[in-house]
Amino acid sequence: MSQGQQPVREGEERYATLLNNSNAVRAITSAVEGTLGPKGLDVMLVGARGEVIITNDGVTILDRIDVSHPAASLLIQVARSQQRKVGDGTTSATVLAGALVQEGVAQIVKGVPASKVVSGMQQGIEFAIESMERRTRKITGLMDPLLEKTAYVAGRERRDIVKLVMEAALKVGMERLKDPTFHLADCVIAIEKANNEVFEGLLLRQKPMHFLGNKVLKDIRVLVLQDALEPETLDEEVLTTEAGFARYMELREQFGRELMNLTHLGVGVILLERGIHPDAEQFCLDHGILVIQRISRVDLSRVCEMTGAVPVRRTALHKDPEQLQRVLGSSPRVAYDEELERVRMQAQESSQEPFVTVVVGASTAEIVGESARIAGDAASALQAAVSGGVLPGGGTTELAVSYELERHREIVTGMEAYGIAAVAAALRKPMSQILLNAGYNPLEKLEEARAAQIAENSDSMGIDCDTGLVINYELAGIIDPALVKSHGLKAAGEVATAVLRIHNVIKMREEDGRLND
Repeated sequence: MSQGQQPVREGEERYATLLNNSNAVRAITSAVEGTLGPKGLDVMLVGARGEVIITNDGVTILDRIDVSHPAASLLIQVARSQQRKVGDGTTSATVLAGALVQEGVAQIVKGVPASKVVSGMQQGIEFAIESMERRTRKITGLMDPLLEKTAYVAGRERRDIVKLVMEAALKVGMERLKDPTFHLADCVIAIEKANNEVFEGLLLRQKPMHFLGNKVLKDIRVLVLQDALEPETLDEEVLTTEAGFARYMELREQFGRELMNLTHLGVGVILLERGIHPDAEQFCLDHGILVIQRISRVDLSRVCEMTGAVPVRRTALHKDPEQLQRVLGSSPRVAYDEELERVRMQAQESSQEPFVTVVVGASTAEIVGESARIAGDAASALQAAVSGGVLPGGGTTELAVSYELERHREIVTGMEAYGIAAVAAALRKPMSQILLNAGYNPLEKLEEARAAQIAENSDSMGIDCDTGLVINYELAGIIDPALVKSHGLKAAGEVATAVLRIHNVIKMREEDGRLND
């Protein structure tokens, strides 16, 4: 050690990385925790060019927030994981992850080995999820009153939006809602100045190539091309030869015959991933064929699923009519909605899989965007409730599980018990934050709620955020999907344990191409 250099005390630097990561996580958590609960407030997001978004949607806030700290980036993955899996509960999952990190850090700085804390937290989370599963109430059907209450809470008490979502769910049916590949939230679209409605079919955002006025196409066949509608092309060098020009004319004539075949097959709508040749555009206009170009693969896939069409390349037009017939879909009604500037494509009544589009409208783009996010949350919560049942909301279930976990901790030997204690404490954070946002003393009200749960032998007992009195949350309609809670806790635990295990943060060198030679 050089002269004058002070020795580094173990207690000063030992937890520097842990505390730094913990502070970064705390900063992200504080950005969303104020939005939690019925008394939560909004966050204003301001872009580099002055654009403004006002929202209390956790995933929107976390997706737009400017983050550079690696530990904070890990926390944001909680919200994204929650959104991908269940589509709701992002704020609660983020707050829970932040609480797990804070409680874990508190145990580690006391001297408990990080590995023991992490192991104990993993045990505690597994126990808590199993406890939630035991308490879960299954949804008996789409008319189950608990289902509408669940959508009402997730829909931020917007009755107009909840009515839309419930109507869409009834049209889709229980079997479709339980299909993990189907997401009711994906059926929600926002259209400025539109009226709220549930449409049995699809609304395509692209305008048709030519305006058909009020013309409605009925019982027509649908061709889906993952390609452009144009004749085969030849190299410019080939066109300079006599044989090449003759081949070019032959291909043009063949293309004309192929277009004529489409009219004979009753094709009334052609959907294209790419563009269209001017000759083909004029042909379709002359023969009343609706052409919509530049459609995304996702929308093309949905059209195929609804109409029964098979997406093909332009070379499929070379097939004989009988073969081409097999790749065509069908729709009982297709029309251009001039007011919405969308093409309405109605689903077949005989379609095995029901299709709906939930149209959410408002007077301005900002309001309609927020309304669509609310509708998406309500739809996701409803579908999660159908798939995995429901639990009392507002943090009441987490409160009951936290005390059960504390009793379990008493029989655990070894230092893992400290990690279990950290999970028990973190589980009380959601209700604590909701009460704090409502203006109450969380410590006092948490004890009142827990005493009522014990006295009534019910997890549903909680605190009314308006009056501060003890009420039954289930009777009050405060219900959450069980999957939102269990997956949120699991995702939060994975990120929290990852953060707690980080001993040091080292910046990687940039890749040098010469080293890869």
